[in-house]
This record gives sequence, structure tokens and C-alpha cells, in this order.
Amino acid sequence: MTDHVDVPRIVSAGREIAADPAQIFELIADPAQQPRWDGNDNLATAPEGQRVRGVGEVFTMRLTVGQVRENHVVEFEEGRRIAWRPAEPGHEPPGHLWRWELEPLGAGRTRVTHTYDWTRLTDEKRMVRARATTSDRLLGSVDRLAALIEKD
Repeated sequence: MTDHVDVPRIVSAGREIAADPAQIFELIADPAQQPRWDGNDNLATAPEGQRVRGVGEVFTMRLTVGQVRENHVVEFEEGRRIAWRPAEPGHEPPGHLWRWELEPLGAGRTRVTHTYDWTRLTDEKRMVRARATTSDRLLGSVDRLAALIEKD
């Protein structure tokens, strides 16, 4: 087995989007909207009415491969930051985290940063997928989010 010591366990991507942070945050904090702009083509659907409002909440998502994930919100600041740890239903999260951070730049502009952190991931069967989650893949989500919100 190859040791992938050289693979970063925290990857990020970001860019400026021509929209207010509140507009962007609504698309991120509402799981039902996430499949519209998911750059990994990993998210299929999420039930309506799960808009995240704080740490400790759990929202569900169906993946394109048919599996359901419970996403445990571990960071939240309205309009600025949200992060969650996915898990199989009824199980503890295995240690990876998805984070979105929004920095207002003024005049309808926002710096959006998307981060995948798998420093605490312990589930060996998820390691291959974690290693494949690069900043380019994260940027795909940020770019799709920008295209969706900037067209309005």
C-alpha cells in the first residue's frame, strides 16, 4: 500500500462572486439548493425545509449513488460561515468536514472559500475519495455557485 503523505489533507478553493453574502449564503445553507451547484456531481437531492440555522443541526442529503448522508453542522455564523461533517445515517461522522466561508468585499461582492478538511478522517474506505477531492473539484462548486447567482 502506498503512503500518501504528500497529499494535503486540507484543500481549499475560492474566488470573488458578484453578489451579497446573504444571497450566496441562502444557496449554501439550504440543502435543497445544493445539488443545483455541486461541482463534484455527488449530490442528488435533499428534502425541502432543512435550511440550516445553527450548530448542532443535522440535515440529510441523497447522493447520486443513492446513499443518504446525515450532515452534522459543527460551525455556523449566519451569512459568513457554515461547516458540516457527513455521516451514514445513525452513525458518528468519520472525520471529514466541508466548510464554506464568505467574506464581504463591499458593493455586492463577496469572497467565497470552500474547504474540504480530512485531517481527522479515520475510515480507510473513504481515503481514496478524500485524496481525489482536490482544490480544482472544490472550485467547480464555487464556479457553479457563482454562475447560478450572477445570472440573476
